[in-house]
Amino acid sequence: MHNKKSAFTLIEVMVSVMIISVVIMALLKMYANNTHIFTSIKEQIKTNEYSSLLISNANYGFEDKELYLDDLVVNYDLEDDLRRELNAKKAKLTYDVVQNIDLSAPDATSEQDDNEKNSNSSLVLEIGRDVLKTKKFSVALMRLRIK
Repeated sequence: MHNKKSAFTLIEVMVSVMIISVVIMALLKMYANNTHIFTSIKEQIKTNEYSSLLISNANYGFEDKELYLDDLVVNYDLEDDLRRELNAKKAKLTYDVVQNIDLSAPDATSEQDDNEKNSNSSLVLEIGRDVLKTKKFSVALMRLRIK
């Protein structure tokens, strides 16, 4: 009588190793994609947090000039670590005028000269956009000013 032992063949072992390898590679790719997405979301959240500095700053807004975040918070009482982080971020702030809307009412009397008409009731709305731009993201804030 021949006693036959049951065992896996070489081909069965190789197929199972290949299946396990494919599953492990898929899991690693999924982990890498999730890490990239979460890092990107974290950076976007930080950029949105930086925009709150722009909203709360009364010294910046309607000027047509470029600033960096560390210039924006010069007068703020901040921790040194946060100040270094803002300095290293190199986020650029710009302001662009989107539209000027002239709401001044024309006078019905034709006897007034042009200078007098302009000085009586000139109401102009300026719509502008502040843009906070980092390497990967940007945040825009619309502003309205009455002149």
